[in-house]
Amino acid sequence: MAVKGKTNNPNGRPKGSKNKVTTEVRDWISKVIDKQRPQLEKDLKLLEPAERWRIIEKLMSYVVPKMQAVEANVNLNKLSDEDLDKLASNIIKASEEVTDEN
Repeated sequence: MAVKGKTNNPNGRPKGSKNKVTTEVRDWISKVIDKQRPQLEKDLKLLEPAERWRIIEKLMSYVVPKMQAVEANVNLNKLSDEDLDKLASNIIKASEEVTDEN
């Protein structure tokens, strides 16, 4: 008989372990979509360009991570001159890399 608050595993599921049911459902959905890929591509081609790109944009959110804003609060008065020089060098180097990529 089950007792409320008592389980066979008092520590619970290990951190990071995946739920078996969720994994199985995701695998199944992936297989269904994969089998329908040729038809999905045909259907996309039949849509108006604006509608096609709206759907592609929605699908991209599942495979391309969204960028998040990052905020850094640094008290420059607490940094040494050496630390400020390193910071300036890193900023210059990063901006040069971005410029070279474009």
